[in-house]
Amino acid sequence: MASNKRSARAKQRAAFEAGLGDGLSAGGMDDLFAREHAREERIDAEHAAALRHKACESKNRYASRPEAEAALISCEEHGRRGLSIYRCPYCNGWHLTSHARN
Repeated sequence: MASNKRSARAKQRAAFEAGLGDGLSAGGMDDLFAREHAREERIDAEHAAALRHKACESKNRYASRPEAEAALISCEEHGRRGLSIYRCPYCNGWHLTSHARN
């Protein structure tokens, strides 16, 4: 059972921190959390970039809806059916997609 005395708690804490090993002392824990936070931010940024590439950058961009409609008609004339048009949240242009829109 843990002691309620301040000096005993300080010794227990020192023993705990010493047992964490190199790089994980009290100051090291702050560094560990900072590195984990940076890693999570990097992963989020990579994920956002991948979504942008898939939704926008890898597709043909049309400046106006009539241009996109003309491209859609051309695709249908060449046998490609089931496409729809959507306004891109990334570039504010227009793209074609084969996914159903709600």
